[in-house]
Amino acid sequence: MILSGKRVLVTGGGTGVGADLARGFAQAGADVVVAGRRMGPLAEVARATGARAIAADVTVEADVARLFAESGPVDIVIANAGAADSAPMVKTSLGQWNAMISVNLTGVFLTFREGLRQFAGWGRLIAVASSAGLKGYAKIVPYAAAKHGVIGLTRSLALEVAKGPVTVNAICPGFLDTPMTDHSVDVIAAKTGRSLAEARAALEALSPQNRLFQPAEVTAAALFLCSPGSEGINGAALPITGGET
Repeated sequence: MILSGKRVLVTGGGTGVGADLARGFAQAGADVVVAGRRMGPLAEVARATGARAIAADVTVEADVARLFAESGPVDIVIANAGAADSAPMVKTSLGQWNAMISVNLTGVFLTFREGLRQFAGWGRLIAVASSAGLKGYAKIVPYAAAKHGVIGLTRSLALEVAKGPVTVNAICPGFLDTPMTDHSVDVIAAKTGRSLAEARAALEALSPQNRLFQPAEVTAAALFLCSPGSEGINGAALPITGGET
């Protein structure tokens, strides 16, 4: 129970990685708060983990402020909320661009800013970014740009807080075995005529380990960043990619 007495806020906490983070941090003894736009999935995670659920949209400044007010003092903030979209650049609308930047980058900015404002001392800010924040992939220009922005935000903010007991880091997984990736598989299959199995295999093949990564791997990395011995890790973009470069 290494995090007994600590409170963690997980955005995007209703499904996928967010739900796994809630389970992992609850098992480590933390008081967990999960947030997201849909109360139904949040309530399911709350029932399973003992977490508190708060509906909030991380792209809305007033919602984020209310979220932290309702959460009470938080020691660990995990900005996990995000969304993915894909299209060739010439077919990408301004609306698609703005949507990807809003949830994947502005949402992290607002969440981190409010979290940092209420830290009383020791604190951890963790962004769940993506391997798309470390390299380029075709047909996801807005998403990759947003995730690259998260890495820049992380590295810059880490320097601001470096003299105190707060660290700021990002975790950058490749394609994860989550509902978001299931949606990507559906899109690939629909647009290319491949079967679902073939579309999934194409994503698996992006990793040298030829697999999708598990949400538990992200949770393990986040727990490490909050554990004793991680104090010197600040401004890192930790890849979970099986060696992909």
